[in-house]
Amino acid sequence: MTRHFDLAVAWDWEYDKEFIGILEAQLHSRDLLFYSVSHHNVTETLEGLRKGSLRFGAFLDRASDSDETFEPLAKYMRRSNTLLLNRPEAVHHGADKATMHMALLAKGVHVPFTIIISPFNKRQEIELSLTDLAHLGRPFIIKPANTTGGGTGVITGAETLKDVIDSRQHHKNDKYLLQEKIEPAFFNGRKGWFRVLCMFGRPFPCWWDDATHVYTVLTEEERIRYRLRPLVTQTRLIHEVCDLDFFSTEIAATNDRRFVSVDYVNEVCDMRLQSLHADGVPDALVEEMCNYFARSLKSALNQ
Repeated sequence: MTRHFDLAVAWDWEYDKEFIGILEAQLHSRDLLFYSVSHHNVTETLEGLRKGSLRFGAFLDRASDSDETFEPLAKYMRRSNTLLLNRPEAVHHGADKATMHMALLAKGVHVPFTIIISPFNKRQEIELSLTDLAHLGRPFIIKPANTTGGGTGVITGAETLKDVIDSRQHHKNDKYLLQEKIEPAFFNGRKGWFRVLCMFGRPFPCWWDDATHVYTVLTEEERIRYRLRPLVTQTRLIHEVCDLDFFSTEIAATNDRRFVSVDYVNEVCDMRLQSLHADGVPDALVEEMCNYFARSLKSALNQ
């Protein structure tokens, strides 16, 4: 006998527990069956799938990128007919900041002035002149193209060519992005820096302080009053480029009314609850997003 579940989520981070619980409850409210894959059952889950005693309608992988224990399951799911949320090829595409930079430029998305330099192991001589450096302004930002989860490897206060030369030594096989530092506008004393979570193509914009990482839900009234509609339209363009079902992006609004994508795509969103963590996502927003996830998944599975 085959047991069928509408959605399986693989997760390995202890702080995902509350998010997974809310998502499961929302799925159950729409008569969708949920299956959790964590350390205690990843092996038996793979065995069940191979034997045909277990089947999933859709699968979301939030584990194999950080824990190789889940990699055999992820590989099996890639070969199956299961609906993959955040398809691996889309995750790979979205994670490369250099590739995304060029694709977003072509799409008409505002991005910081950027110079992309080759990996150290590919070209040791740096292809950067003092004139190029002057265009960046000071301070500027240095970030590896593929190694920036949680801000890893990012330098936000670079000043000199030496900073660039030294930074390249840390991730020698990675391209590097040198970017101008974007100064946000202020709206009634509040910094115009935003994190927009996007689920199945629907943006959920929040005020987000890039220094404290504290979220505040952006209300519809604020969106209208401060003319912040571009947060939605720009995130939809980013979604078209990255083709991820669930991601977040950072956007800064400048004094000249540009909405600049300063961190293009975060393909595995941190969904800790604000009631438990000061820099978590507001609880009501997590509930709303999980509600939308359940409705969207039910529609996708019924197609």
